[in-house]
This record gives sequence, structure tokens and C-alpha cells, in this order.
Amino acid sequence: MKLQLLSVVVLASLFLFPSVSARFFPNITSIPPWVSNITGAWDGFHKFAGCHSGQKVDGLSKLKKYFGRFGYIPDVSNFTDDYDDSLEAAIKTYQQNFNLNVTGELDSQTLQQLMRPRCGNADIVNGTSTMNSGKPSSFHTTAHFHTTAHYSFFPGQPSWPASNRDLTYAFYENLTDDEKSVFQRAFDRWAAVTTLTFTPASSFATADIKIGFFSGDHGDGESFDGVLGTLAHAFAPTAGLFHLDAAENWVVSGDISTSTVSTAVDLESVAVHEIGHLLGLGHSSVAGSIMYPTISAGTRRTELTNDDIQGIQKLYGSNPNYNGTPTVSAQESDTSQNSAAHNGGGSRWPFLVLLAAGFGFLYL
Repeated sequence: MKLQLLSVVVLASLFLFPSVSARFFPNITSIPPWVSNITGAWDGFHKFAGCHSGQKVDGLSKLKKYFGRFGYIPDVSNFTDDYDDSLEAAIKTYQQNFNLNVTGELDSQTLQQLMRPRCGNADIVNGTSTMNSGKPSSFHTTAHFHTTAHYSFFPGQPSWPASNRDLTYAFYENLTDDEKSVFQRAFDRWAAVTTLTFTPASSFATADIKIGFFSGDHGDGESFDGVLGTLAHAFAPTAGLFHLDAAENWVVSGDISTSTVSTAVDLESVAVHEIGHLLGLGHSSVAGSIMYPTISAGTRRTELTNDDIQGIQKLYGSNPNYNGTPTVSAQESDTSQNSAAHNGGGSRWPFLVLLAAGFGFLYL
């Protein structure tokens, strides 16, 4: 009942927050040079280098809003420019989740990680973080090496029911065949290791998974923020909602790692990650895994790693044809050029209240 209400709410919101034309580029050679001059959404965080507890620094409230958005600061009602205990605690948890030195200070490694583009889904939900849980794993890469699992799930471990393992998907806007094929390849990667299959739907309204490109506030409580901020987000099963930021420079095919454009984003890499959320996976602390929250521009990361496979098979079991060997390790999965590295008419408030209520049902 709750998810049915959410679906009705979201469909209604499409009329208030229409999808917009996304910026697709067939390959890296088709990207005009001027797009490299665009500043990333969080590039301004670099000015906080060396800040420490007890200081008051102009603009630090924006960093607190970042941490609030991704679950690291639970009280989002009063953000100030003070480097207080709540910010220090948030930084420490963030550093632990991303395998950084846990100091509570904004050192260069922490700031570099903070400024990277990322998924819009929170790392911490309802005060619980499992990104760096270090759960013991029964999955072994060889007879001699034991792995540690860092995959996570949404609260309550939601998944698609056994009665619906052939999921359908559709796009809100008209995409070319090449653009659609990116998503089909991304779905195929998850189908190859599970009992799930994915089929294009004839109707957007009846599709299990609904995919669309949007800008800014688009009615689900998770606004996009422009180039190289939050790239996309997706809802837990069985909502089936997958939204991408239309402002990004989406590259459809080719070797993105050779791009000289600093804002190029590999569409398939982001699609594979968000589909993991659609199927019930949360974020992982394994750098290089598909479900790792951040991905630098100019990076291609499309191969499922041990951690991704183990997590998804816990929800859906293994594809009988899967041979048990991932095609790439987490350490090898990234190809990157830089490893460091709306509007609507009329009053919308009644609809926004309803949308917020629907969004809240996801986590009840």
C-alpha cells in the first residue's frame, strides 16, 4: 500500500517537475572543450583545508549540509559555520567509511574524497552506517584467501518478491538506441550473477523500473545540484525509481579514461551503481566496487566485484550459469584519467507535502 501510494505520488510529480533534455555525448571526442571550464558542485570545499575543531569558518555550513544530506549529521535544522562536535563526529565517521585516517580533521585526502562526484543516496540511514562494517564473509576468491564483506542493504533489507523476478523498465524521455543500450548492458551485468532478468516495457506507467533525467528540484525531496555533484539516485525495492542529473556531461561509449575533459561522466558506470540500489543494495566501503559511493570524472567502473556479487546474491541467489568468478577485482575495476581526483507554474505546496509523505514511507 505504501509503495503504491509512492508510485502514484511520483507519477503525479512528473507533470509538475518534467524531465529535461540531458547532455549526452556519443564519445569523448564529441565533447566540446569549453565544458572543462565548469566548476564542480563541491569544488569550493578546498578552502577548508587545515580547518579544525573550535574554529568558525565562513561557508562551513555548506559542508555541514553536505554531511546532513548523506546521513552523517542527523540534526539538519540548524547549520552554522562553527567547527563543532557534530561536524568533527561526522568527519570521523566519513573517514572510517571511506578508509581514510580517522582524525576528525579536514586533511587533504578527506577533502579530495569529499569533492568527488557521487551517488545521491545516503551512506547512513536512520543513524546506521554499514559501509565499513567488516562483516565476516563466506565468499572466498581462492582456496587460500578469505575476503571481508562490506556490502550493505537498505533498512529492513527490502528486495523484489520471488513472484516478480523478470523486471521491466522504461524511460521517461525518448532516448536513442545507443543510449538505451547503455542501460541494457548495465542491467545485464546484474542479471548475469542473479536469478533476475530485465526487459524493456511497452508502457512507462506500468514498468517496474522508471528511469528519467531531471534537473534541480524534481519532486522527490532529493534535488540535483549541477555538474559533478550528485550524479544520480535510486530508491529501494520495490519503488523502482531511478533519476539521473541532466546537467552532467554523460558519455555513452568509448574509453572515457583518455578524455581531456575534466567533467566527462561515464553513463554506464553510474547506471550499474544505481541499479544496485534499485535491487536493494546500499553503499560499500570497498573502493573500486560498483557500490562504492563516489566515482571521479573520467572514470569507467562497470564490472561487478566480489563484494557486489556477494551482496546481491544474498538477496536473490545465484544465476545457475554463473561460474563464481568475478571478471575484475575491486583494485582493478577503475579506469580513470585522474585517480585523485525546476521550475513549474502555479502553487506546488500541496503536492510537495504529499510527495514528502510518500518519500518518507520508503523508510518506514
